[in-house]
Amino acid sequence: MDERRRLGKAERQRLIGSLVARRRLGTQHEVRDALASAGCVVTQATVSRDIRELGLEKTDDELGRPRYVVAHARRRRAPRESLEAVLAQFGRRALAAANLVVVHSELGSAPAIARALDRLGHPRVVGTLAGDDTVLVVTATARDARALARELDALVA
Repeated sequence: MDERRRLGKAERQRLIGSLVARRRLGTQHEVRDALASAGCVVTQATVSRDIRELGLEKTDDELGRPRYVVAHARRRRAPRESLEAVLAQFGRRALAAANLVVVHSELGSAPAIARALDRLGHPRVVGTLAGDDTVLVVTATARDARALARELDALVA
């Protein structure tokens, strides 16, 4: 008899949360293998989507090995603190252009900056769009863009 079964999304995600809480799983491949061992065979794309939707974060265990953790299991920084930290570490400059703010950053860090801005829920930010080293921040007015650019530029180290 085949022990594999098709789980619904909610049940599969509960299983992933349980596996991550009980075992050190540090890659998507390890998560997929753990699911398969539990009788739930899924694709890597499904695992990737579930990890993102569950908000799992990758951290290091006490031996420095990578592992996923449930986001609420770790102390999460306040949104403002996260933005300040990521801009201080990776930001280069912020410039206003009409009702837009262009934030230049280190290569590969723009998505983290955009995510920090989105989580902050800043009243001047309508939305963000991130490339590899540039974040485009949309504001309602040119005045908002100039004020936000000054604020963000002050956070850049």
